[in-house]
Amino acid sequence: MARIFISATHKSSGKTTLSIGLCAALHAQGLRVQPFKKGPDYIDPLWLGAASARACHNLDFNTMTPDEIIQTVQHYAASADIALIEANKGLYDGMALDGSDSNAAVAKLTRSPVILVVDSRGMTRGVAPLLLGYQAFDPDVQIAGIIFNRVGGARHASKLREAVEHYTDIKVLGAVQNNPEMEIEERHLGLMPSNESSAAATQIARIRDLVAEQVDLSALRTIANEAKTLLLPSPLAGGEATRSSVWDGVGMGGTPLRIGICQDPAFAFYYPGDLEALQAAGAELVSVNTLKDTALPALDGLFIGGGFPETQMHALAANVSMRESIRNAIENGLPTYAECGGLMYLSRSLVWNGEQVPMVGIIPGDAVMHAKPQGRGYVKLQETADMPWPGGDAQAVINAHEFHYSCLENLTAQGRFAYRMRRGTGIDGQYDGWIYRNLLASYTHMRDTAQCHWARRFVAFIRLKQQGN
Repeated sequence: MARIFISATHKSSGKTTLSIGLCAALHAQGLRVQPFKKGPDYIDPLWLGAASARACHNLDFNTMTPDEIIQTVQHYAASADIALIEANKGLYDGMALDGSDSNAAVAKLTRSPVILVVDSRGMTRGVAPLLLGYQAFDPDVQIAGIIFNRVGGARHASKLREAVEHYTDIKVLGAVQNNPEMEIEERHLGLMPSNESSAAATQIARIRDLVAEQVDLSALRTIANEAKTLLLPSPLAGGEATRSSVWDGVGMGGTPLRIGICQDPAFAFYYPGDLEALQAAGAELVSVNTLKDTALPALDGLFIGGGFPETQMHALAANVSMRESIRNAIENGLPTYAECGGLMYLSRSLVWNGEQVPMVGIIPGDAVMHAKPQGRGYVKLQETADMPWPGGDAQAVINAHEFHYSCLENLTAQGRFAYRMRRGTGIDGQYDGWIYRNLLASYTHMRDTAQCHWARRFVAFIRLKQQGN
């Protein structure tokens, strides 16, 4: 299986933009390119998926075991010609001091040759000791190539190449000139999502052409083809047998359930694997546009994921009929799950930049945006006795993540919560997962993996409600 791991010496080196360009350039050569992204990010995978025309899947030590990461790469890359794994932050960066959750750890686990992106501004001969240090720090990491980014010109590129070739054995694959046309607009959570940018396809094509002109794609493919054989683990045990009784007759099989998925410029944060898990549990996914549709279609359940509702706040507020449709559906018992931006949409109002507009109004509080994150990073949760979905374990600790600049303020009612925060912020610093009728809304973003099969539990909950339980 041909594959490469794109990393960098530090954050904001331009590796995501280069990864987008590489995916698009390889795709333009007729290759089936399977992208992956290290970490829990939603935005970069949207761009990588658009560039490669294949859904990008996340590889995250926080929610996945090493075996799951290997199996995910194997499963989704099996039908591709080449896999591209993009890191987050720098090659050796991670939360654990021993590097066990770093980008380098993913590269070693997947036995992927590393292509290092170096922001070369203000650097010439000094790149050599930098690269030698990266090689020496962990000899088990195969740094097979380097791409210089933000190069000042042909003379600058020549000096960089000479230094690398004289002092190291790393192959220089390209020198990408500093060019504003390579930039993608950033926002408070990172890059602007590709689903919001009407010019995304044009921008990807522009980046593709610039990368193809300045990177030796043939040499890169040679490195990818030399990747060592992926060591496949045995099938996951995962404790499924202990939970099987929960799903008998309520979770799997039966008549397909119509679950609405809000997918539009306001809401786009969905893990492809989670949507597949919903389908595997018996869901038919029905796309809902909260900006253009006038009302919900006939549904058995509703999932409103994260996104940037604040950037669409006026359009969301203007679609009064949809807001009323969702409110009435929840009041009438429609099983609904909302994460982060979805929670904001269901609140009484959204406040940003001195403006306040009405939202759905099912949660009796205001979603107020702040200049700094109100919750950011990995979280640990435990379910409370009020958790309505079947199949839970109150003793188990669930790993997930949150990243929100808003918080719920002016709550006028005391609510019930599905989760107790063991680490992280959630809604009030202690709890997350607001429960009202058959609604569960949280700031936490869940991931359907062996440690938390939330998708099948949500489907099971819908079936239980249909049975009158």
